[in-house]
Amino acid sequence: MGELESALDFLAAEDLHGLAAPQHLDRTARLVWARNRIDAELARGVRAADVAQAPEHDGLKTMRSWLRGHARLSPAAARQIVRNGRALEHLPAVAAAFADGQVTAEQVSVVAPVAALDAQVAAVVQGVDLAEVDATLAGVAATRPHAELGQVVHHYLSRLDPDGPEPDPTEGRSFTISKHLDGSRSIRSELDAIGGEKLEAALESIVQANRPKGDMRTRAQQLADALVQLADIALAGGQLPILRTVKPHVVVMLNLEDLVDPATGPGEASTGFGAAISAARARWLACDGTISRVIMGPDGQPMDHGRTKRVVPPRLRRAVETRDRHCVFAGCEAPSYWCDVHHVLHWIYGGETNLDNSALLCERHHTKVHHGFRVERQPDGRWRTYRPDDTEILIGVPLRV
Repeated sequence: MGELESALDFLAAEDLHGLAAPQHLDRTARLVWARNRIDAELARGVRAADVAQAPEHDGLKTMRSWLRGHARLSPAAARQIVRNGRALEHLPAVAAAFADGQVTAEQVSVVAPVAALDAQVAAVVQGVDLAEVDATLAGVAATRPHAELGQVVHHYLSRLDPDGPEPDPTEGRSFTISKHLDGSRSIRSELDAIGGEKLEAALESIVQANRPKGDMRTRAQQLADALVQLADIALAGGQLPILRTVKPHVVVMLNLEDLVDPATGPGEASTGFGAAISAARARWLACDGTISRVIMGPDGQPMDHGRTKRVVPPRLRRAVETRDRHCVFAGCEAPSYWCDVHHVLHWIYGGETNLDNSALLCERHHTKVHHGFRVERQPDGRWRTYRPDDTEILIGVPLRV
């Protein structure tokens, strides 16, 4: 271990700025090879420690918990190492290729289900040569693309039980939402083939229907926007199950003085699920929402709850949809049912809730308008869009050089 640490110190001290492109690539390839070998040794060592019940020395039961607590690994990373070590005991050819640096830890994870007890029992019952399967998987992992290895493993496992019961797709599904301190969310999910197809079909329909000119969003950003839009459509449709006698909706709580204050006021408002958002963001949501006045007493208890009032009544929305047809932001044609009714002059500042002061804007461009962009309707009925620097966004006009 001392020699390994010295070698890593030597590598860390190297000056990489003077290397030519081939040297960079060769160094990277050799580091990946070395990393594979280290990962292989780590998996082997963790498995040996688990069998020897070494974690008991530190008062823990398993190496998975030890890796999380002492090595500060994520649960997923710790689970992968432990699972790989267990699988490699039954796959000597894959283990040898891993130890030689030809196979990655991720590839071993893909192969690991082959070494599961039920898969091994099924193979023995059917007279499958496990050594041959092991050698084949090692060869595919070392020479073929990562995705192809997954296809080979899936094909092998499905052939072990071609007539078995069709699995319940809901058993393998999972969806977790992690909320961060600023209210943003990280999402992790696992879906079966059909569930994944349904979600992709829904998201892709939204992505392909909203491709305005000059859209610089990455594919990941487009899909994320589509997921939020999917939630918007479901909430606006009013067909979701009733939640504790109330239809599900986004709840935002904000003091009246912060609502009318033109300052952005970060962290001034709070949502129903506990996220803190800016006053500007709350004003954007209030542009086309439902407002309830609640008067609080000095002890923080509600004294009076006013009548809930819809900012944009249904009849006005129908009129705006008939006139605008789609998002009026330059270059965007998101359909009307994706859009909010935006107050050109916000009702907080005296803007009237009528047809002349209304515009259809999709979520993305509604946000833009509340952050410096603006839209104006001309006497001839055409909408014009302006950037925060007051220059107009023109569509279909050749650039002057």
